[in-house]
Amino acid sequence: MSSSGGSLNAVLSQKTSFLGLRLWVVIGLSVGAFTISILLILSIWVASRKKSRRTLEKSPLSQIPSVSKEIKVDRCGSSHSGDEGSSGNGNLHKPASYEFVTASPLVGLPEFSQLGWGHWFTLRDLEYATYHFSKDNVLGEGGYGVVYKGKLINGTEVAVKKLLNNLGQAEKEFRVEVEAIGHVRHKNLVRLLGYCVEGIHRRMLVYEYVNNGNLEQWLHGAMHQHCSFTWEARMKVILGTAKALAYLHEAIEPKVVHRDIKSSNILIDDEFNAKVSDFGLAKLLGSGKSHITTRVMGTFGYVAPEYANTGLLNEKSDVYSFGVLLLEAVTGRDPVDYGRPANEVNLVEWLKVMVGSRRAEEVVDPKLDTKPTTRALKRALLIALRCVAPDSDKRPKMGQVVRMLDADNYPSRADRRNRRSHTTGSMESLDMESKAEASEGQGSGRFQS
Repeated sequence: MSSSGGSLNAVLSQKTSFLGLRLWVVIGLSVGAFTISILLILSIWVASRKKSRRTLEKSPLSQIPSVSKEIKVDRCGSSHSGDEGSSGNGNLHKPASYEFVTASPLVGLPEFSQLGWGHWFTLRDLEYATYHFSKDNVLGEGGYGVVYKGKLINGTEVAVKKLLNNLGQAEKEFRVEVEAIGHVRHKNLVRLLGYCVEGIHRRMLVYEYVNNGNLEQWLHGAMHQHCSFTWEARMKVILGTAKALAYLHEAIEPKVVHRDIKSSNILIDDEFNAKVSDFGLAKLLGSGKSHITTRVMGTFGYVAPEYANTGLLNEKSDVYSFGVLLLEAVTGRDPVDYGRPANEVNLVEWLKVMVGSRRAEEVVDPKLDTKPTTRALKRALLIALRCVAPDSDKRPKMGQVVRMLDADNYPSRADRRNRRSHTTGSMESLDMESKAEASEGQGSGRFQS
């Protein structure tokens, strides 16, 4: 043992050709140089990370204004060129195809956190994007959570939804559900860009940012003061919403029932294209015809009567809510308004009475500078009345609604009679065709939420 130790010492004590230093000295210097190199590389990496974060933090808070200052109107809903006597939809006569979003706002983000459909964000990423979830960045609050405006490190503006009432959902279950939502792409759906999961109660979704307000703000808020919200613009938003719902109901499996279609959930871009939000938080359904849910969701005034009363949920519940939305766009009235006379509080019931008494032309929003043609108004009201039929089996599918909203593909009975007789019709045909819906609705009483 002592002989082997002595031989090792002899080897290490031998002089080398490197400056005549002994072998153990050379080994020690090599190990020291390697350690110093590793520490130097780590210090450079940490310094670069701190510098990039410091630059982001120094960005002035004024770059993200409050909600009222953020909304900009680049284009008003002006009339498009087209046949004045057709549908009032201008240049909207396009095939009801389900188009996918191709542009990626995630370019430039770290590759290690890229998903197949979006991006996995850390809590720190979103804190920096929203200036630590500043109150000045709040875009809105709803039943699902609080939405903040944010700006990613690559400059992309986003909407960060901080989910509430998550009830400690397992991380794996949450990821599976969000993965399914992330693969749903349509030009009239707000795109889900990614998500954040940290801990039991921190669940956040990151969406594309849509900067031209929502339908509620254009109909009832301050947005219409920027410029007139024309009939053509309203019908473009309505048609886009119908296409989005048709895609969710009929083009994907499992189909998605939104459950909370309302004007504040219909975002609008600069070209007055509808962007339906919150669809990702709806319950995913299988191939069955209906589903019983234990908790009634939705918003008062938009909820289908059978859903509110029994909890029976299927895509026809969304059809009813869409019908209310269409009536809201036509009349400029809230679905339920207790500031009006008792017989006008409920929008659906009031409209049925007005149509039944042949006063349909009086329901048009008085804020419209240019009233729609008789043909366009008739078509919109007929579609809406069919969507809000008390019997869910009598409501059309959203794919049928899309075709009905397209005037070229769906000429009404009155239009065909007018072409044969070469005479100009009035609202009389609407009164006749809607009499059944009006009488049925009056017999059922006001719908509940």
